[in-house]
Amino acid sequence: MLKKTRQLGTLALVTTACVGISFAVAAQEVDFKGKSITVLVGSEVGGGTDASARLIAPFLQKYLPGQPSVVVQNVPGAGGIKAANFFVQQAKPDGLTTLNGSISMLDPLTAGTKNSQYDTKTLKFIGGIGRGGGAIFATKDAVARLHDKSKPPVVIGSALAVPRSIMQPALWAIEYLDWNAKWIVGYKGTNDVMLALDRGEIDMTSTGNLFQIKDRLKSGQLKLVTQSGYLSGGKLLAREDYGDTPLFPNQMKGKIKDPVASKAYDYWEALNNGDKWMALPPGTPDKIVAAYEAAFAKMSKDPEFLEKGEKISDGFVPMTGPDIAMIAKTLADTPPESLEFSKNLMRKQGINVE
Repeated sequence: MLKKTRQLGTLALVTTACVGISFAVAAQEVDFKGKSITVLVGSEVGGGTDASARLIAPFLQKYLPGQPSVVVQNVPGAGGIKAANFFVQQAKPDGLTTLNGSISMLDPLTAGTKNSQYDTKTLKFIGGIGRGGGAIFATKDAVARLHDKSKPPVVIGSALAVPRSIMQPALWAIEYLDWNAKWIVGYKGTNDVMLALDRGEIDMTSTGNLFQIKDRLKSGQLKLVTQSGYLSGGKLLAREDYGDTPLFPNQMKGKIKDPVASKAYDYWEALNNGDKWMALPPGTPDKIVAAYEAAFAKMSKDPEFLEKGEKISDGFVPMTGPDIAMIAKTLADTPPESLEFSKNLMRKQGINVE
């Protein structure tokens, strides 16, 4: 798995390296020697966002000009809003403070609330970490029923009351690809979902970690149905370890005609492609942004960084600042009626959502 993840990382870093080269001259004008950089984290110690910040911090120290000291400071509260508000209001645009956040902090359902005082479009994204893409899988018998409505519907199991983004392709597939399926939601977590699969209570669910099901895939008991892909250099790529599993966005091409629905789908895809990100404050000079982008490009090719990243997440893939900025813009530009469309799609399929 590590070898495949490194190969994914290499593919994801071609654009990153080019960005680093293009800004090399400007980055040489910056020197952080003898200075201390603070990485703000909008969550408690532990968890994925904090882990990603603590993974990145020593490599920033290694690759930023002057090798400054780098410390991580947790500022939890309101789903990351407290840290983001402090960041845009108090952090100077001098490169000495960065913000490490999660994709939910870029979601208009968070960033667009009355308590939020930050504009995601003004943040200077310097890099991030993607999930590498997830896959939906089903039992062998369920795959045969998925497109045959004369048979009992395939039962999809999902953790929590609302399906996570990794599971939401099934929403669109039921509506636009005519999947013969229905939902059971509300399981406490992944382990409970897998137990439900073993009991025959559900037929289908999703994963971003193939190690959980690799033996059953090998035996033919389970089959990968579709994969979400991951963003690299503005392009959607398939995960190598998912084999020839089709890319869901390719399956959806040309299926959605309504512009409101189309923006709702783009909203899902942006949420799915993003995960953890790092940004500098609004107004940070280009030469400082360039120095950080160059450092992130170097760390993203560092075998030690990739190896440690794999321990955080199967399918770990570094992302460029422009990729994160593209995701942030798509989310920020999602109109309220498209956000409501996604909720209505869930309600139509029997999922209770506020």
